[in-house]
Amino acid sequence: MLRHTDWMLQSTGEIVNRRFRRDELIAFLAQRPAGRVALEACGSAHWWARKMKVLEHEVVLLYAKFFRPFVQTNKTDAADARAIWTAVQQPEMRTVTAKTEDQQAMLGLHRMRSLLIKFRTMQVNQLRGLLYEFGVSFRAGRVAGLAEIRTRMTELEDVLPGIILRGLLDQLSRIDRIEQDIDQLEKQMNCWHKQEAACRAIAEIPGVGKLTATALVATMGGAKTFKSGREFASFLGLVPRQSGTGGKVRLGSISKRGDPYLRTLLIHGARSVMRHSTTPTSW
Repeated sequence: MLRHTDWMLQSTGEIVNRRFRRDELIAFLAQRPAGRVALEACGSAHWWARKMKVLEHEVVLLYAKFFRPFVQTNKTDAADARAIWTAVQQPEMRTVTAKTEDQQAMLGLHRMRSLLIKFRTMQVNQLRGLLYEFGVSFRAGRVAGLAEIRTRMTELEDVLPGIILRGLLDQLSRIDRIEQDIDQLEKQMNCWHKQEAACRAIAEIPGVGKLTATALVATMGGAKTFKSGREFASFLGLVPRQSGTGGKVRLGSISKRGDPYLRTLLIHGARSVMRHSTTPTSW
């Protein structure tokens, strides 16, 4: 894959644009003196940031929506590279902290678990729908419903055709395997939670468990990137949306501009605390 790179010659101020392949770019940066490298915070940006830091370069990651206004022509790799080069020179430009390999791996585990849970939900819902077509219904809830299906298996053998019954058994086995995979991923997350002091400290907050703590620390990257807790809340999209004109500012619902997965975990944790706590806490 070709990558467009813009850089400026300090001696003349000339801007040079050149295309590189992956190995060529790494070799080129290894030969250059230590400098500042700006990248779009895309899928492989954190891997590139770690590579470039080893070569003693200062790496700056930018959100795509922040440098997009600086694209003057049609969207191309060369135009994006020039826009990134222009945006990184703007005062108070917000940047993204490069994640460590462990943090990136932990987010990968969370994405795997999230997908498996989605698969499990789809399998259970399909199972309920198919059985309902034959006049069989079960209690609400995944755990209660599956347990009732297994206890009523003798009854189902008399009600369901043989083809559907075999499919039912295969579906139940598939759901069991998915749950085993989810448990295995959660064990790996638990190990990282025990190793990271930041995870253990955040887990002391009411409503924040091991899943939320590991996801939060991995998503945050470096805590020093944020000036305050409110700025981190803004990063997650948990602050009110603002709209103002004529000196009047109106606050609406939460902006939802951050990571939806982490925001969901935090909102569910807060809802759980509000529902089950008997006395209000400082949080």
